[in-house]
Amino acid sequence: MNFNIRGENIQVTDALRDYVEKKVGRLDRYFDTSDSIEVNVTMHVLRGEGTIEVTMPMTGVIIRAEETDADMYAAIDFVVEKLERQIRKHKTKLNRKLRLVANSRVWVPDAEAAATLAEEEDVDIDIVRTKRFNLKPMDAEEAVMQMDMLGHSFFVFQNSETNDVNVVYRRHDGKYGLIEPK
Repeated sequence: MNFNIRGENIQVTDALRDYVEKKVGRLDRYFDTSDSIEVNVTMHVLRGEGTIEVTMPMTGVIIRAEETDADMYAAIDFVVEKLERQIRKHKTKLNRKLRLVANSRVWVPDAEAAATLAEEEDVDIDIVRTKRFNLKPMDAEEAVMQMDMLGHSFFVFQNSETNDVNVVYRRHDGKYGLIEPK
């Protein structure tokens, strides 16, 4: 793995760099050792909380995770867990599709199979739950209060002023956003 580690509003010390390379380097066991993987790591601190973003562009897929914590080392641990889950999920789906191709007795070269299956990865969406509910007319402030009471990160409502369906959501910076149709 080739690491590109940079910091914004933080000095990337040798200890921090070594910790990132050690933890993220463990993910190397999931990949063919002949491939050289470029790992982009960005660390920044905002209002006393450290955020780490790791991006691993690979053939046909980009593995990316971001985590924020007061302790940068804890954020690194959490982001590695997220990356590991994503990699396992992707490899499981890829192996399942390769088995389907093998069972159909169709020969597909490895590089082409990987590229084709990575493109099909985006198409495989499993909706596991559908929720239906009545939209109550309300203003955006009431929708935000409802969202906070439910503990959700978004809330769908009917805007009482325009009668359109709107969505309020909580942004990463703690503020709120509103989505309206044109």
